[in-house]
Amino acid sequence: MLDKTKQTNEIHQSEPDVQIASHSADTKPTDAYQVDHPFYVSSSPHIFSKSTTQKIMLDVLIALLPATIASIVLFGYKALILVLVCTASAVFFEWAFQKICKQKIVIGDLSAAVTGLLLALNLPSSVTWWQGMIGSLIAVVVVKGLFGGIGKNFANPAITSRIIMLLAFGTVGASVQPVIGDITSSATPLAILPAKLPVQTLGEMFIGLRGGAIGEGCIAALLLGFIYLLVRKVITWHTPVVYIGTVFVLSFLLNGDLEITLYEILSGGLFLGAIFMATDYTTTPSRPLGKVIFAVGCALITVAIRRWGNLPEGVSYSILFMNILTPYIDKWVEKKPFGGVKHE
Repeated sequence: MLDKTKQTNEIHQSEPDVQIASHSADTKPTDAYQVDHPFYVSSSPHIFSKSTTQKIMLDVLIALLPATIASIVLFGYKALILVLVCTASAVFFEWAFQKICKQKIVIGDLSAAVTGLLLALNLPSSVTWWQGMIGSLIAVVVVKGLFGGIGKNFANPAITSRIIMLLAFGTVGASVQPVIGDITSSATPLAILPAKLPVQTLGEMFIGLRGGAIGEGCIAALLLGFIYLLVRKVITWHTPVVYIGTVFVLSFLLNGDLEITLYEILSGGLFLGAIFMATDYTTTPSRPLGKVIFAVGCALITVAIRRWGNLPEGVSYSILFMNILTPYIDKWVEKKPFGGVKHE
């Protein structure tokens, strides 16, 4: 027995001294250490990106600039006031909330500015300045701040705030026509579709000469922002294309009329929601397959509400509902790591 133990010890002593070391990200090993330990493994993350929250949000603000300019041109000074009030108050409320809670002030990441601007573009020009401030308070403090701040909110702040404002203020759902052009109808296109066609041509619909929220009308401006975000690789094509495409297919199957379907696609907040709110990093799936599932779900709910619901538009409600399902979608499409075991 002693001979076997001695033989085993001799075998272990004859093996090469191979060690796998793991250090925290804050500890940088010396060159001599790496030479002596060729299997050195640092702790994650192993892949780094130059993108920051501030850079991403700045890109989103730049992408929203064409739609913002178009909204001011179409709806006049009231749209400008709404944009300024919502954006400025969102930044202020985030600063005040973090100050009161003794948190790190992070208004420099521009996320509050994006939230305020998106909220403004989702509202009609008939909304008063104080209603816009309340909306920003709800979005920044209630929906985002109370849940831990950016990256921890379960729902899109601008979408959720708009829905709450729809329930609280009747003016949020009002149909306000642009100040330019000769438009006599007070109803939004979705309010009369598919029973009859709107008075606007498809070209007028494309450039935003119709009633609704100030930022949802000019499809041309929204597409410019979409192209910019794709070029900058801030978002991928999956959610916007699948969302809008699925709504188009379902609407055509229900209508059987291509012209009516095109009017429905260009109406409401479909492009604004699909491009800028259904692509939110925090509240939507991260994997391509998850994005597709999310987009199809949004499209199904949007078409269902438009066709059979009491509300003419369903984009906001569909995105909010799918925000709630995002953790489950992420779990469904989660990939098993190499060599790992997938837990049920």
